[in-house]
Amino acid sequence: MTRPMYHDPVLLSETVDGLAIKEDGVYVDVTFGGGGHSREILKRLGEGGKLIAFDQDEDAQQNVIEDARFQLIGQNFRHIKRFLKFYGITEVDGVLGDFGVSSHQFDVPERGFSTRFNSELDMRMSQSNVLSACSVVNEYDIEGLKRVLFQYGELRNAGAIARRIVEARTEKVIKTSEELKQAIQRFLPRGKEHKVLAQMFQAIRIEVNQEIEVLKEFLLQLPGIVKEDGRISLISYHSLEDRLVKRFIRSGMFEGEPERDFYGNVDVPFKKVGRLVVPSKEEIERNNRARSAKLRIAERI
Repeated sequence: MTRPMYHDPVLLSETVDGLAIKEDGVYVDVTFGGGGHSREILKRLGEGGKLIAFDQDEDAQQNVIEDARFQLIGQNFRHIKRFLKFYGITEVDGVLGDFGVSSHQFDVPERGFSTRFNSELDMRMSQSNVLSACSVVNEYDIEGLKRVLFQYGELRNAGAIARRIVEARTEKVIKTSEELKQAIQRFLPRGKEHKVLAQMFQAIRIEVNQEIEVLKEFLLQLPGIVKEDGRISLISYHSLEDRLVKRFIRSGMFEGEPERDFYGNVDVPFKKVGRLVVPSKEEIERNNRARSAKLRIAERI
C-alpha cells in the first residue's frame, strides 16, 4: 500500500521547543498524522524517554514509526486518559496537539474534505464514525443546519442557506460536494465562491467529527495527566478552538471566571508560557495550510 503523503508539520520547531523536552520524559502527540511532530520529539528524547501518539484516522497507521520508545494508539484523543492508563501511564511531561485537518485528508478526493473535488459527502476523520457529511446535509432539520453553519462556519445567512438545502433535498438526496454546491449556488457571490464554500465545508466537518466537544473533553483531562512543570503545546486553526484553548489556559474553564480566595488568588491548573505564536511569512509561503495557525504554550502549575 502506498504511504499517504503529508505536508510539512506546522510550526514544527516552535511547537516542540515549547515542550521543553526532557531526555527521559514521557510525551504525548495527540494528532499524529504524518508523524512530523512525533519524529522531532523522538530526536530530542534519550533512550529512557517515551512518546505516545494518538490518531483515529486509519490512514495515519501507515506512518507508524519503528522505534522502541514510540507507541501509536489508533483512537480519538478525547480518550487520552483512559488509553494512557491502559498502557500503564498516569502522568506525562508534555502534550502536543495540532488540531487542523491534515493535508492528506484534504488531498484525497474520496474523503470529501475539500471543495476542490466532486466527491461523496463524507468528511469523517475516522471511518468508524456513524455520522457523515451526507447525514448532516440530508437529515438535519432547518434549525439544526442553521446552528451548524452559523456557529462553526460563521455564515451570516446561515438560515437562508439551511432552508435552501432542505428545499433542494426534497427533490433528491444530496450525495456529492458538487450537488451541494449546485443547491446553494445563489448564495455564492462571484469572486467569493471559494470562501463561502470553505466556511460551509468547515462547519459541516466540525459537526461530523464533534471537534469542539472533543477539544473540550481533551482539555479538561490535561490537569489530571500533566506533571507539575510539564508543558502543553497546542495549535488551533479555527477561532472557536483557539478561544477554548486560550480560556482554558487562563482559567481552567471555558466560560466565566474562576473563584478567588480571600486574598484574591485563583487556583488555575496552567500558566501561559510566552506569547501567542503564529507562522512566519516564509512558512506560510512554503506551506499555505499554516496561514491561520495559532500556537499557545502553557506549563502545569
